[in-house]
Amino acid sequence: MIYRIISKALLNTPNRLYILRHSRKLTSKMAFQYPQAYRDEAVVDTYHGSKIPDPYSWLEDPDSEKTQAFVNAQNQLTLPFLEGCEVRDLFKERMTELYDYPKYSCPFKRGNRYFHFYNTGLQNQSVMYVQESLEAEPTVFLDPNTFSDDGTVALRGYAFSEGGEYLAYGTSASGSDWVEMRFLRVDGALPLEDHLERVKFSCMSWTHDGKGLFYNSYPDQEGKSDGTETSRPPQMDEWCRGIPKLKFNQSQYGAIWKF
Repeated sequence: MIYRIISKALLNTPNRLYILRHSRKLTSKMAFQYPQAYRDEAVVDTYHGSKIPDPYSWLEDPDSEKTQAFVNAQNQLTLPFLEGCEVRDLFKERMTELYDYPKYSCPFKRGNRYFHFYNTGLQNQSVMYVQESLEAEPTVFLDPNTFSDDGTVALRGYAFSEGGEYLAYGTSASGSDWVEMRFLRVDGALPLEDHLERVKFSCMSWTHDGKGLFYNSYPDQEGKSDGTETSRPPQMDEWCRGIPKLKFNQSQYGAIWKF
């Protein structure tokens, strides 16, 4: 399948055809010395009366010196191989060509406005546009590409209030499952000061009156605060926003259900 996709653009010269046919033979001759993974034989868990060895549990701590050393050793083995791949640039060239076309999402209506996502071709994330009517020109409403300078912060879900007056949306950094939630007043795309943290694998469901939002979060805990560890299960919280005041403190609102 991949061969058929790239063949038209990449096989237009004898040299490129030769590279594709012989790259596997060339790379297969490379010798690899894989780093030794430490086994901690002393770690044994007990589940339902059965003892289960867990010799690699130390890898669950991404910040330990041992884990970082192992990851660095893996990278030293992998990166030279990838950088020396004869067809890497050819694949990148062809895949860039295939992805470089305008992309539209299905439009949807919230309140009295119409929204859709649009990507010019090679944007990292599609941009949300708004129209005041079906005849109006679309304008940028929310551009996830502006969340960070290096493009590592992504849009992770969104929900409009039933009347279309407010938007809640989540962001995550560097591919993390942990999400921070923010809010916009739709009229004018006005950012609100409200901010929710410790959110993970959560829905976003507004109350019918648009004054509150249901979501899942993890409670405060001792230890790491970056979300790489959780010592307690999540709880379902309700965030309530006062009208017309926009500020709130997340700690003021308690959990409505704990798992």
